[in-house]
Amino acid sequence: MSLSDSSELTFSANAGSGKKAPVADSGLSKQSLNKPVRLQKYLAACGVASRRACEKIIADGRVFVNGCPVIEQGVCINPETDVIEVDGRSVTPERKLYFMLNKPVGVLCTCQDTHGRRTFLDFFPGIPERLYPVGRLDQDSSGLMIVTNDGALALHLTHPRHEVAKIYHVRLNHPLDEKSRRQILEGVEEGGEVMRAEEVTLLPGRSDEYRFVLREGKKRQIRRMVWVFRLRVMSLQRMAVGSLILGALPEGKARALARSEIETLCREAGLNEAMSPHKGSPSRA
Repeated sequence: MSLSDSSELTFSANAGSGKKAPVADSGLSKQSLNKPVRLQKYLAACGVASRRACEKIIADGRVFVNGCPVIEQGVCINPETDVIEVDGRSVTPERKLYFMLNKPVGVLCTCQDTHGRRTFLDFFPGIPERLYPVGRLDQDSSGLMIVTNDGALALHLTHPRHEVAKIYHVRLNHPLDEKSRRQILEGVEEGGEVMRAEEVTLLPGRSDEYRFVLREGKKRQIRRMVWVFRLRVMSLQRMAVGSLILGALPEGKARALARSEIETLCREAGLNEAMSPHKGSPSRA
């Protein structure tokens, strides 16, 4: 299955299904493989750990370049010619994976839960890469979640500076009066933070369900904003992140993003260069 066809793939959370996700992308762009890259960035692209954690791994003397230990930060390597080892094992860049998940209520946006509750990773069985969610949805919320191992895209999509719009459908326990709606647009303070929505409109044919558009992503933001007016969220579903729309993807299903979707998200997030897959690289279906 090619990346351009990957949007056709859907699968459900069944740890015993043995289904594999298609490889979407390379950890470093093809052009960057011919250029020097900082060692911690390369290690993060290989899926060793986060970039900050990789700095500690280097400082601990666990990384060797061409057989020699490296403990200094900021060392640059050439991915084409240098051999990089961590704890005696050679490492190479992970392929970048990009998915859309329609998260059900009750699923946690955490990689592991000590109480045995379902997490978003239950929807991606058999994938060895270290996946994480882009922007969290709390346990009581549902809808569109981007899941990837591309740290740069995740950071840019969630950073307020890039103002990527997120659209939610929200049902309240009581209608929101016009004065309160306007105040949410101007900004409300709760818990020492000022929060605002870019748009709050009543959904057609509904008396208590609204379309919220946010360009900031503060924790439980919509729930906290309406609670200022002593209103409660009865249901909250994320419908879109930037140009990526949930559409008809069934609840509890995930699909790989198409190349065009990835490239558009990269542009919207302010990334200068969308990742491009290596030609001739294998895919998994």
